[in-house]
Amino acid sequence: MDPLWKVEHFHIDPSRPLYEQFVDQIRSYIARGMLAPATRLPSVRDLAQALRVNPTTIMRTYQELDREKLIVTHRGLGTFVTDNLEIIEASKRTIAIAAVQKLREIAESLGLTIHEMIALSEKKEET
Repeated sequence: MDPLWKVEHFHIDPSRPLYEQFVDQIRSYIARGMLAPATRLPSVRDLAQALRVNPTTIMRTYQELDREKLIVTHRGLGTFVTDNLEIIEASKRTIAIAAVQKLREIAESLGLTIHEMIALSEKKEET
């Protein structure tokens, strides 16, 4: 199995359901091109075994990604990353918007604007 699917590549937060975390990480892999369009994904059983989780968790993960149309399952052939680039681009935008919202929340909690946060990070890079 591809090293991408090793348990150590998945960052687990015990406060969130596993399937949600797997959805986020696989969505990110697709958005970043680590999983190219039309790439075949591991079977539910194989991925569950590799990640040491219940197959139901992976089934739920795949169902959510299928609902988002990021993956497609062809009976008898397997599960694949969508080859629809518009869907992948829309997913990238969704991820970017969520990241900016999180940055905005952190900035506001510190009494800063996003622009001030960026300026601070750029100053740090200069030193």
